[in-house]
Amino acid sequence: MTHFRIREAASLLGVSDDTIRRWAGEGILTLSRDASGHQVVSGAELAERAQAIAAETDEDGVLRSARNRFTGLVTKVRVDGLMAQVELQSGPHRVVSLMTAEAAEELGLEVGSKAVAVVKATMVIVETERTSS
Repeated sequence: MTHFRIREAASLLGVSDDTIRRWAGEGILTLSRDASGHQVVSGAELAERAQAIAAETDEDGVLRSARNRFTGLVTKVRVDGLMAQVELQSGPHRVVSLMTAEAAEELGLEVGSKAVAVVKATMVIVETERTSS
């Protein structure tokens, strides 16, 4: 399972480190410790919180088109045969990408993992950092 340190979790959600700590104190998020003793929060829990924040910040109900790169958390991965549908929550932006199931597997996409959606015209490409296997 993917975990993020407080600073990175805050950055992914667009809030301060103190907000992450406050949410943990209020029971909104659960902090644990990694092997190095740093406080971390699970990616899956961050994905849930990202969706909740997006719903809270959708004040005017207007859908907007955007370009470039959206860093966020994977909130859904649906694999059906040769194809996969991947949803990414980047702050208030929900990005959906269709790709081969093979690509989703190679990227290691799972709910709670960090990814970047690269948008150009009608194409959406999802990137992740390389990890040593």
